[in-house]
Amino acid sequence: MKNRISLLASLALCSLLLSGCAAAAGFPGAVTGPSSDAPSTSARPQPGSQGAQASQGPSHSGVHHDGGTASSRPAPDGPSDAAKMVCGDQPMERLSSILHLEQRPHTVNSWADSTFTCTYHLNEGALDISVREATDQASALTYFDAMQALAKDAKPIQGLANLGFPAYETEDGSAVFQKDSFVLQVDASDLPATIGPDTVTRNALAYQLSTTILACWVEHH
Repeated sequence: MKNRISLLASLALCSLLLSGCAAAAGFPGAVTGPSSDAPSTSARPQPGSQGAQASQGPSHSGVHHDGGTASSRPAPDGPSDAAKMVCGDQPMERLSSILHLEQRPHTVNSWADSTFTCTYHLNEGALDISVREATDQASALTYFDAMQALAKDAKPIQGLANLGFPAYETEDGSAVFQKDSFVLQVDASDLPATIGPDTVTRNALAYQLSTTILACWVEHH
């Protein structure tokens, strides 16, 4: 387990320090309106809940492409450019590379309750990547803490593996990071325990996609 985390951390650091983030380009086919409230691996405080109230602002928690800065504040009528990156070229290319996909998977997006969600429809199941946009870093951290407290079997990601950000993972395949006013969640819990010709675990997949998106945010900061 330690060797896996060390290897993933090394790959993530190389990605953050050496690789570029693919250029973004619009987001055709976006689906706007209320997103589903289906439970994710890492429980999200819902509006009106104790966890959401504690954040005193948008709580934590999908369509295509675009660039932006990770410090962008939530737009009143839609997600920031940085949030849209979760459905952009870089995570799509990374996902396709990890799973050796011949075609890009179909994606569906939504924006509701200050959360942008991108769902990648894979043959094995749905992969959800979401970004909760808070009003500021303190509110985002409060929301992150509430999520972690509600999540089942949450384990902090520590050492080099967290890249210096508050982060945790769950046994059934979610990785959650808090950076600036964002809380990023990659939820692979709908996928089998291992996936792709290289039998990548869903936890490893969630972690690698998380660090890919964080690399985009760091580059465009």
